[in-house]
Amino acid sequence: MSKATLSAIFIALLLMSSAAKPNGKSKKAKQVVPAVDCDMRAGKVNLPEFMVKCPANCRETKEKVYGTAVFASISSICNAAIHSGVITNSGGKVIVAKTAGQAIYKGSFANGVRSLSLPNWRESFSVSVGKPKKGVIYPSTLVFVTSRPTTGKTAESKELLYTTASPVTEAAEAEPSTTTSPPTTTTPATTTTPTTTSAKPRATVHRVREAGSSHPYFSSVARQSQSVQGKAPTQAFRGSSVYASRFLPRTNAGVQRPETSGTVRRQPPPSAPASGAFSRGHPPSERKQHTPQSNPAPESEENKPVPETSHTRETPAESNPFESGFTSRVIDTTARAPEVPSQGDPNCKVDMAFLMDGSWSIGKRRFKIQKDFLAEVSQALNVGVAGAMMGIIQYGDDPVTEFSLKQFSSSKDLKTAISKIVQKGGPSHVGKALSYINKQFFSDANGNRGGAPNVAVVLVDGWPTDRVEEASRLARESGINIFFVTIEGPDDNEKQNVVESNFVDKAVCRTNGFFSLPIASWFALRKAVQPLVKRVCDTDRLVCSKTCLNANDIAFVIDGSSSVGTGNFRTVLQFVANVTREFEISDTDTRVGIVQYTYEQRLEFAFGQHNNKADLLNAIKRINYWSGGTSTGAAITYAADQLFSKSKPNKRKIMIVITDGRSYDDVRAPALAVHRTGVIAYSIGIAWAAQDELEYIATDPDREHSFFVDEFDNLYKYVSKIIHNICNEFNSQPRN
Repeated sequence: MSKATLSAIFIALLLMSSAAKPNGKSKKAKQVVPAVDCDMRAGKVNLPEFMVKCPANCRETKEKVYGTAVFASISSICNAAIHSGVITNSGGKVIVAKTAGQAIYKGSFANGVRSLSLPNWRESFSVSVGKPKKGVIYPSTLVFVTSRPTTGKTAESKELLYTTASPVTEAAEAEPSTTTSPPTTTTPATTTTPTTTSAKPRATVHRVREAGSSHPYFSSVARQSQSVQGKAPTQAFRGSSVYASRFLPRTNAGVQRPETSGTVRRQPPPSAPASGAFSRGHPPSERKQHTPQSNPAPESEENKPVPETSHTRETPAESNPFESGFTSRVIDTTARAPEVPSQGDPNCKVDMAFLMDGSWSIGKRRFKIQKDFLAEVSQALNVGVAGAMMGIIQYGDDPVTEFSLKQFSSSKDLKTAISKIVQKGGPSHVGKALSYINKQFFSDANGNRGGAPNVAVVLVDGWPTDRVEEASRLARESGINIFFVTIEGPDDNEKQNVVESNFVDKAVCRTNGFFSLPIASWFALRKAVQPLVKRVCDTDRLVCSKTCLNANDIAFVIDGSSSVGTGNFRTVLQFVANVTREFEISDTDTRVGIVQYTYEQRLEFAFGQHNNKADLLNAIKRINYWSGGTSTGAAITYAADQLFSKSKPNKRKIMIVITDGRSYDDVRAPALAVHRTGVIAYSIGIAWAAQDELEYIATDPDREHSFFVDEFDNLYKYVSKIIHNICNEFNSQPRN
């Protein structure tokens, strides 16, 4: 080998070694994170997964967020991230992942952001902390979705790129051989050749209604504890219940059932009578049995599939914040852009069920008048996700859900759906219909929002053919405000035919006249539209929304003296937690405060200091044992000054005193003083507690408010008794 050849080989090897890095690692790629504004919506970005940097102070902008954990794509990315706890109000990086749309998005309050409920939306997204996995590089520019179609033109496909002037960079190792990731940089491509494409139909929302979910006001007494997922205050925590046996029909064991009667229609027989031709107790032999058939509720424009066409092409235009999708959607020239969900009137935020009379006695003409009345009511209510939501049940021999609360979110769609309701016939079983709405209709699955009062308006032609008292009582105790609109009620000669006398007073929420509207004639029914809407929207007077589980200020006064001991004190705290778990906890529902006492007193926390159940239970767990003497009388006075003096006027004031010995001071005068202010006092004595002092402390009758156990480990036996007594007292209040 010649010298020249050896020299060439040596130089080549030298160059190769100098090109390699000393540590042998490949060069790292820079991750550029585009910054976005607080109002940037996920649906505006045409990428399945991407990362953005949110600015500070987005919470103050109050940009809309729909859903909890999984959000509708019309939500603000940054406020959704704050709501989920991914970032704080000081901003930060967020990874956004698109998912399929959902039929219902639940609103809640978390981290200072109020998210709203939404009946349905075609695309969702979730957020996570902006730390990419090793080797993953997200796009450094955001591609906007295009929404406005052009007609009859061949246009270039333009993608809007969103970049930042001051990109945030982050090192990430490039591993192209093992990881496939979105491109880090893109340039807008242009289409130069016309294409002929068929438009893909938009997926419609699955409308099988579910039955059996717990009513929101008693959900905490019917299910095992679940982890908190940013729910609204009234539904922040669901615990196991010892009081649930009274409400077992409302529980959901986890199996979803389709609405048992939601799609069944009874067609009138060929010889269906004209108005007034049949008596109310029409013989079954003269009625034709119906056959079940599929009769789904009419679709709103939002959920109708886009018609297919063979002469359309993708022609993007300016971006629309409410358009969403993983890729640009091919749209027919007749297709319209999606509308923003109707917000409704926020001053009338109620969940309403109308029970319409479908019995044969009403006749076809009056049934049409009833439908016109409901259509006018829906317009007057201004139905929307931030206001009133409305569902309809038709009753005859069996109740049928025409549509649930979540099915329509605008008055326009409701009016169209109401016009298509077909009379089902049968007798007027109002009691059975009230039982149905209590057990099945007002459920999470049917769109019940929890934070809105539940209202049931019963339309009755004449009088019911079954009893309503018991079904109405159970519905009221579940938090349902019952209104009755009676048309052409029984006169003096007809009252002997009524199954249950004074049925209106036995059914309505209160007997003061506010919840009943007697109408003399069917032709005068439309005059009741405005009076009815005004009443159902007066939420301050919907008193039946308050139940024994969501209308209290409860003060626990617990003995921390030396005789208790550390182990027994933890047992007392467990008892307090078990009682607390049964109530609906929020600033507007039941509130809890705790005082620990020895010779002195200590306010552990005040009413409203912990406004969701998870925080409250954690606060109870963190209370430290004090140790000292026993001055129960002074502790009662202290609780009155520090807690009940700040109680809300519409709350029932309840005090539960727990002690294991005789007090060093007098308990009679302090107990009498709190009784006079309306406080309902319970006393629980353990081991060496004095029976006479327990009776002085307790509200009369003593046997319902005073309890004694021989040892701390038996405290748990009285949880159910206390809850039962609290609810019995609440439900026995006069209804005038």
